[in-house]
Order: sequence, then C-alpha cells, then structure tokens
Amino acid sequence: MIIQKEYKFYAAHRNEELTDKCRNLHGHRYGVRCFFEVERTASYSTLFGDFDGRIEPFLKAEYDHGMLINVHDSLYESLCDHMRRTGETLKLKTFDRPTSVENLAHQLFTEITEMGFRLSRLEIRETDTSVVEYTREDWVTDNRHFARCESQNLSATALPTNP
Repeated sequence: MIIQKEYKFYAAHRNEELTDKCRNLHGHRYGVRCFFEVERTASYSTLFGDFDGRIEPFLKAEYDHGMLINVHDSLYESLCDHMRRTGETLKLKTFDRPTSVENLAHQLFTEITEMGFRLSRLEIRETDTSVVEYTREDWVTDNRHFARCESQNLSATALPTNP
C-alpha cells in the first residue's frame, strides 16, 4: 500500500556549474511529495502523524529558510569565513555535490530512508511548473554512481608508489 504525504520548505541555493541565471544565489518554495510503502498489520497500516512527527521537524531544522550549498562551491568557503569573522551563524545545509533538484531528491530520499521509512518515490517541486520525480530505482542507481565516482577520486588522489 502507498501512503502519500506532502511537505514544503523554503531554501536558497545556486547551481555553480551552470552559466545561466541559476548560477546566481536564489530561492525556492520546495514542495516534497513522499510516497511511502507500508504494510497493513491491523485495521490501519500507519498513522499519518507517524510521518509528520519525524519528517516535518527534520525539514524545518535542516532545510527550511536555510541555504543548500555544495561544499566544493567557492561560495561555501566565503560563507564559512564570514561566520568565523563575524560570529554570525548561517543555516547551511551542505551537499557533497551541486545543489540541483536532482541531487536534492537523492539527499532527501537518503535522509528519509535513514529515518526508517520505505519510500517508493519522491516528487520535488522546485517551481510551479518544474517537478522531479525520483524513484527508489533512481536512488539505487545514483548510490552506485556516486560510489564509483568516489572510488575513482580516491584512487586518483592516492600517492604513487616508488618501484
């Protein structure tokens, strides 16, 4: 059985790899639609509050009114330096890759799965007309891809051995 729940948060980000308007810092009202796989074990399967009690506070604490930032983006170092110099605290949600909506879908799918929920898919609405549908199959494929990339990066940075 599938139970569907919707959530929202506001966040800033930029896509530093692009050369269009999205390279600039900007914000979105993200909509997150979760499709949970549940099994009925009694007259009901899961209370909607079971999802809301964990996911809503998580999104509010980690994402809402924060900035999604790639730790490899040059802006990240500048923001960290600003916080060190001024003592100001900025809400930064860090990513190991660019903060595209596709990468946001992967990160949220991972975090919600780590909470113990079984997702069949997520829909992330970045604007009124732009939605990414992200399935468990996409998540598995991305995990393999990211693991391969990390493995290649580690072997590329390994020190050469002397004969």
